[in-house]
Amino acid sequence: MPRVGAAAGGARRARAGRRRVGLALAGGGFLGAAYELGVLAALSESIDGLDLTRMDAYVGVSAGSFIAAGLANGVTPHEMVRMFVEAEDADSPLDPELLLRPAFSEWLDALAASPTVMIEAMRAGWRSIGRGPQAMLWRSIEKAGDLLPDGILDAAPAERRLRRLFQAAGRSNDFRRLDRLLRIVATDIDTGRPVEFGAAGFDDVPISRAVIASSAIPGLFAPVRIGGRYFVDGALNKTLHASVALRQGVTMLLCLNPLVPYEGESPPHERRIARSGLPTILKQTIRTAIRSRMSAGMERYGVAYPDARVVLFEPHRDDAATFSTNIFSVTGRRRLCEHAYQQTRRDLVARSAELSPVLAEHGMALNLRVLHDEGLKLVAGMPRPRPSRKRSLGAAVLRLSHALDDLERSVRIGRTSAAPARGARPVARTGRS
Repeated sequence: MPRVGAAAGGARRARAGRRRVGLALAGGGFLGAAYELGVLAALSESIDGLDLTRMDAYVGVSAGSFIAAGLANGVTPHEMVRMFVEAEDADSPLDPELLLRPAFSEWLDALAASPTVMIEAMRAGWRSIGRGPQAMLWRSIEKAGDLLPDGILDAAPAERRLRRLFQAAGRSNDFRRLDRLLRIVATDIDTGRPVEFGAAGFDDVPISRAVIASSAIPGLFAPVRIGGRYFVDGALNKTLHASVALRQGVTMLLCLNPLVPYEGESPPHERRIARSGLPTILKQTIRTAIRSRMSAGMERYGVAYPDARVVLFEPHRDDAATFSTNIFSVTGRRRLCEHAYQQTRRDLVARSAELSPVLAEHGMALNLRVLHDEGLKLVAGMPRPRPSRKRSLGAAVLRLSHALDDLERSVRIGRTSAAPARGARPVARTGRS
């Protein structure tokens, strides 16, 4: 649900000039991406004067990094829904299946080192024999942990697809060639410190590479090597890194956080979380830690940037649909994206009195006619069959169907910019961020 708070040493620089609007996107894996795309699609349709592809600043962390990079490159939320949620093409650049391929090279390296590691494990156990059998056992197990690979999934295929997406006509895979400020935050695993790719000294890294580094969840993906350093998930330090945008003088910052702890009176599946198994317990634990850390950050923004407005969108805490969605299925992604889209529309109506003055300060307004149109859908219904490369006729028919959907949506909301036809390209950008 949206929340508005005062949050500028940097914003003071923008007082005399035009108001600056930014976007900060947190992580959350496949679930987070589907949720954020639903929210962004609703915002783009429902707020007159808001163009999510022409913000003054974008900050992306983990799963939010590829969405931020796409928006900065002129790819609309509706286009990304087609690429990621529906994955209508067999070679869709954002197909989640690309991130589920085993990292065979990491496994082979671990296998090759296994004889040496096993010998070292036995030696470690033997050296601990004087401390008792338990110490001997645990020392051996600790050393044997080196048998595990640095990561079990391979991000290289996804990086290649992202590079192709950002290098298409009218787009750029180079931070320096964007006319919008884009920052992708990752964590230097050797120091534990965050790094802002796109900032001075880190702007020569390809955007696609920075996205993969920011999304490298430890344990699932191996640390990503960039310039002799190794980087992992940008969420290790902060949930949003909203201060990155606020330091640039942003006066209104839209923030999306898809992960909140579940607090419903009726737990999902009619069972208490404590009795729902280890995966559910871990999911709730991670969400609680992320949301608690973000709450502390939001309070600091209010003190450090009193002239800026921070508008937060996140699921309701009793939202069982978001908490229990099976995000590994196409149907699950579609349902969650549609759910986030509709929930955001309802929240905008419910909080219109609070949000309208903030939007008005920045030349924007809620379109209540669009918000009250109950016929508007984003990805409702069951997924259509996914065409293969050989079924070009089926792919053409599917794209025509989507184009008609886009046309109908444009007519209903009264403007044509909300959902460009499939294949549309943004204007080429040659300026520097």
